[in-house]
Amino acid sequence: MNKLIILCIAITIWSCSKNTDFDEIYQPIPVTVEVPANFPEMTYNLDNNPVTEDGIALGKKLFFDGRLSANNSIPCAFCHEQAFAFTHHGHTVSHGVDGNVGKRNAQPIQNMAFQREFMWDGASSHLDLQPIIPITSDLEMGETLSNVIQKLQTDNEYKKLFRRAFEDGNINSENMLKALSQFMIVMISSNSKYDKYVRQEDNVTLTAIEQDGLNTFTAKCTSCHATDLFTDESYRNNGLPVNPQLNDLGRFDILENPDDLYKFKVPSLRNIEVTYPYMHDGRFSTLEAVLNFYNQGMVDNGNVDPSLLRTDGSYGISLTAYEKTSIIAFLKTLTDYEFLNDERFAEYE
Repeated sequence: MNKLIILCIAITIWSCSKNTDFDEIYQPIPVTVEVPANFPEMTYNLDNNPVTEDGIALGKKLFFDGRLSANNSIPCAFCHEQAFAFTHHGHTVSHGVDGNVGKRNAQPIQNMAFQREFMWDGASSHLDLQPIIPITSDLEMGETLSNVIQKLQTDNEYKKLFRRAFEDGNINSENMLKALSQFMIVMISSNSKYDKYVRQEDNVTLTAIEQDGLNTFTAKCTSCHATDLFTDESYRNNGLPVNPQLNDLGRFDILENPDDLYKFKVPSLRNIEVTYPYMHDGRFSTLEAVLNFYNQGMVDNGNVDPSLLRTDGSYGISLTAYEKTSIIAFLKTLTDYEFLNDERFAEYE
């Protein structure tokens, strides 16, 4: 009788243990990442990091976790707020640990899987590696990868999530960075009024002023803001007066090539209506100010992109008052409210 009781208890314990383990093992549920019909091909190689429901969930938790920073209070989401296309709303440049202030405006996080290089200066050439820069920056998150991993390894919830998200279940920097990438890969902004118009969806049409703006934009802006990503991903010097307080040399700091002096990556214009302030140092607070700059504010700082040279020897893009107004009307059609309010990317309650 005693042996029978002992056997039943052992079976019960084994069964409970098995059910717990079953809940924490790697059973990937693939997530299909669809490329919008009007987008170029995706550059991220999904074969090296298949996107799964658990991978995305882990990446999201990491994105909103302050423990990725030295003071445990500055998550990625601190500088990347969803309502503003994951930019640092109201700040000209990024803020970080201990009140430190960076020197560049936080870029939006959208359509990252379609890009080849990242950051204003292209310091990262792979999405998996991009988060290392803010995490280890003394001015942003001020932490080391090893310290972050040590903190995550002590958390029982993360132990479970890593086991579910990756076959080896290891809490290491490779898996952490891949999880963050999976979350960013699915952050695709492609359902603006403009998108529905060009894809001929829902009978969407542009107003007369929006169409005029599109025509002017196509004629005068698409040499840089190309494709429906609205960037050709090149690095250009657009004739901004040098900010003496920052003395930001741009891509020159990466390769120390004199030809790269004051060059910055051409930003995407998607959701531009909500990603103010503008330029790499956030110096312009409105789209009107940006277009006024291109019309009459550019200076020759020694390395301005030749495509911006006018026939009279000055630099700029000549725009009438109506052209500026219509371009802004068109740019507002790039606001993707579905993306800005997508609950999949929302902060945890």
